[in-house]
Amino acid sequence: MDTRVPTLVASVLPADFSELGEEVRQLEKAGVDRIQWDVMDGRFVPNLTFGPDVIAANRPHVAMGFEAHLMVDDPDPMLSRWVEAGCEIVIVHAEATRHLHRTLCAITDLGARAGVALNPATPLEAVTHVLHLVDLLLVMTVNPGFGGQRYLAEMERKIAAARLEIDQRGYDIELEVDGGIALPTIGAAAQAGADVFCAGSALFRGEDTIAERAGALRTAAAEGMATR
Repeated sequence: MDTRVPTLVASVLPADFSELGEEVRQLEKAGVDRIQWDVMDGRFVPNLTFGPDVIAANRPHVAMGFEAHLMVDDPDPMLSRWVEAGCEIVIVHAEATRHLHRTLCAITDLGARAGVALNPATPLEAVTHVLHLVDLLLVMTVNPGFGGQRYLAEMERKIAAARLEIDQRGYDIELEVDGGIALPTIGAAAQAGADVFCAGSALFRGEDTIAERAGALRTAAAEGMATR
């Protein structure tokens, strides 16, 4: 039985961009643990989203943590900008980084926590040799680029393998899942080994309140974690 407490992260991709400050405040009031800023460059993924100035403008509105999920080619030149904008976690994609070891070290040198993400087609072995540099491992449960996609249940094998690798090595690494995380899917991702859950549409859409949706997701995640 896993006694860890799930961490609930909100992707603001489904938010009203004209009211981002208020949307972020509502997420904090609802009990979400931190915000994920999905940074897309139109090259690594076919979409464009937030720059560091947008993130920095929202930083004063809440005390909750920020993480930057960089879905961008060659993230190195702008790493400092995301940290300066207020992101204490910076996540880069293994597929988009030429020298992953160097990039993860650079994030740590900036005073942030280093994260690495894996696309669905990328094996866990792509990051096993740099796990000692990582504070967070993100297993994508959709192909990155758009919100509202269908959860890829076949990624649960990768989540389980990542959980085993982290635990056997005794590392203090958060294992996050992102993509299609909702009430029907979060329990299985938790049972597979995830302890951090990034949700977008499941938080922003529904007839009940954000707080109620957040509470239901957290409960389902905790139940899944308790069964592994």
